[in-house]
Amino acid sequence: MSGGVDSSLAAALLLEQGYEVTGVFMKNWTRDLPGFACGWEEDFKDAKAVAVQLGIPFMVFDFETEYRQQVVDYMLSAYQQGLTPNPDIMCNQEIKFKLFLNKATDLGAELIATGHYARSINGKLLMAEDKSKDQSYFLYRISSQALKRTLFPLGEMHKSEVRKEAARRNLITAEKPDSQGICFVGEIGIKQFLLSELGEQPKGKIVDQRGKVIGEHDGAIYYTIGQRHGLNVGGGLPYYVIRKDMAKNEVYVSSELTDPGLWSSELGLTDPWWINTQPENGSGYSVKCRYRTDAASCQVSIDKEEVSLKLDEAVRAASPGQSAVIYRGEQVVGGGIINRCA
Repeated sequence: MSGGVDSSLAAALLLEQGYEVTGVFMKNWTRDLPGFACGWEEDFKDAKAVAVQLGIPFMVFDFETEYRQQVVDYMLSAYQQGLTPNPDIMCNQEIKFKLFLNKATDLGAELIATGHYARSINGKLLMAEDKSKDQSYFLYRISSQALKRTLFPLGEMHKSEVRKEAARRNLITAEKPDSQGICFVGEIGIKQFLLSELGEQPKGKIVDQRGKVIGEHDGAIYYTIGQRHGLNVGGGLPYYVIRKDMAKNEVYVSSELTDPGLWSSELGLTDPWWINTQPENGSGYSVKCRYRTDAASCQVSIDKEEVSLKLDEAVRAASPGQSAVIYRGEQVVGGGIINRCA
């Protein structure tokens, strides 16, 4: 229970369905950052208040050390390499559906449950009923064994229905806004967090599509492919990041939306993960390169640990370090980390 409306209603629904429910708050990050207070105490109080309201036991699992090592340090290392990682995916893989599951099992739990918008059927991961809130993208690196022991009570519901049902039960989190910013810190942007953790970065050139230096960046790690805001080059048409050279410490931009650097029709993936079975080479699949995008039809080609995707239509702003999640219909097959865009 995170202290939000989704996990609050998930607990209430399971209780009503006859399950013996224990609420668990995971303490993953408690440190304030300069100018930004971490909201974990408020979330903790809200989660505990809902547990009291429902009349269920409440526990706290302290994973702060493991979270720092397996999620935060991973994220920082990736950014320093010029990549665009996704800490939510790593959190699900290493913390929620591994550490949390194992500790809950050790304490006698038969199943775990979360407020994710997704569906799990016989160890298979499927998209949620509400496609606008579907979170299966973030869950592609968990195992079939973990899915068999996981319940997603909100998988068949729409967000508006969740808030309505939470209000009908007078849950105190019914109107609580969804969290924004970085998953484990709260209301803070990634740039401010990286600055706090890694310090000032070396400035460098911003170069346009004609090779002209048009500005100066304040750290190449802060920029990702397709980014438009925060360049501060001023005047005329907006510019979009199309490439970074970490060795030269240069950021390359273009004012042309059709610039080849913004579009990819082939992707190479590393560190592949398959939930059930490895996909066959060929068509019939689709891929998401970011959370809030439509899945694009693709052909899969696998040679040992090398995975290549050929897209039927080019996708915009695919970036090394991001996850490409492969679907067959509504089922999540698996995916990998993008290491090549062409």
